Amino acid sequence: MAENIPYFQVALNLPHAGRIARRILILLPHEETEADTLRKTAMSLEALLTPYLDLDDNPGGTLALRVRDQAAVLGRKLVDQIEAEKLGHDRLGQCVRNLFECLELGQEGAVISLRAGENPKSFQRPF
Repeated sequence: MAENIPYFQVALNLPHAGRIARRILILLPHEETEADTLRKTAMSLEALLTPYLDLDDNPGGTLALRVRDQAAVLGRKLVDQIEAEKLGHDRLGQCVRNLFECLELGQEGAVISLRAGENPKSFQRPF
């Protein structure tokens, strides 16, 4: 991971991560193509985070950390698929970065979002 890339470090926020997962799903192609596996991964991510959308805070105990770890695995898989299908674009990459920020993985998000198409010169990126 690139140590010198600026990133936002924010607290774990599963409710907002769920909203971002929904945005990602909306930004993906909707027609039936080879990107169907990509949509299935995005749908799995959204389904994992949906139970937390209406909460004011993260679930208690170790559940929040387990959900975070599962969401990160799905997020990484999603980026691999976005990159393989060459479907990345700036807004999608921004959402990926925001997702990882909400998972307390801001540094990884700043790097992985570039693979999902975020413009490295975007005004939305940390500087």
